[in-house]
Amino acid sequence: MFNSMSKLLFIFLLILSTFICISANSWLGAWIGLEMNLLSFIPLMNDNKNSLSNEASLKYFLTQALGSIFLLFSICINFINLNYFSMIFFNNIYLLMINSSLLLKIGAAPFHFWFPSILNSMNWMNSMLLMTWQKINPFICLSYCFNMKFIVMISLLSIMVGSLGGLNSTSMRKIMAFSSISHIGWMLMGILISDSIFLFYFLFYSFISISLIISFNYLKLFYMNQLLSNSLLSKTKFSIFITLLSMGGLPPFLGFLPKWVMIESLIKMNLLIVSLIMVMMTMITLYFYLRLAFSSMMFNNFPMYWKYLDKKTPIKIFILNYFSMMFFPIFIALFMI
Repeated sequence: MFNSMSKLLFIFLLILSTFICISANSWLGAWIGLEMNLLSFIPLMNDNKNSLSNEASLKYFLTQALGSIFLLFSICINFINLNYFSMIFFNNIYLLMINSSLLLKIGAAPFHFWFPSILNSMNWMNSMLLMTWQKINPFICLSYCFNMKFIVMISLLSIMVGSLGGLNSTSMRKIMAFSSISHIGWMLMGILISDSIFLFYFLFYSFISISLIISFNYLKLFYMNQLLSNSLLSKTKFSIFITLLSMGGLPPFLGFLPKWVMIESLIKMNLLIVSLIMVMMTMITLYFYLRLAFSSMMFNNFPMYWKYLDKKTPIKIFILNYFSMMFFPIFIALFMI
């Protein structure tokens, strides 16, 4: 009882920290929101049943503390020169420093070194929070001021690292981590276009990620070869891989819609080369999703010791995953007009 009540308290503080960042009118207020977010998430990461989660929480604290030190240093230098905690930075060097510290907190490449290892040591529900809610505060702060050329470079690098990093991974949590890094690149590009485009992409990304992670958590899937198990019904595998392909942005699934909107906006901004690189790297991500899908669907009779863990997948999982196909009729209608 005490454990559940304490978790509710920390979840409330987590939500409150996001509202503090949104309503902050100075960098000091935004920094307080970021620190409250960090201190409320670490207790949620700790799990007495999993010793790796305690190690992950320590790694997460040290990484986020490093980002906070650079952020606070930049804020103090800016205060010395302007005499108030403005959201405006007078010097491009300090702007790059604050951008780098926030990108470290998000887990964008090349500051992504901590993200896959920490995600791989956590349970699925904590991973869901790290991949979705924990990105909101740094992204909000980053949208206040940024160096456009620097963000474009980081965005493309994140998409490349996320696409190539997942090729040799067999852990589902690492695959999700590198997929998240790739999506970070798309969301950074969304911030450059407009806040509404970023919010649109983030909501779609969060919905698909949550539906996929809930499925993995219920079925206790942690490694790629578990998908070869005969205990998983074909319809269960099919629903999971629809969601995977939707997350990769394959048309005509739901995940293609935000990518389509963003590419269209980039073309209108004459960023043709940037949009081409983003599409090419996303095709690599789709390759390892398709490889995963085909290998599991084709080898359906492969014997595994966990086949005796057979469960009936609840209808809620199917409903959640099949929402990833919602864009299909819209896609058909648009091309029939």
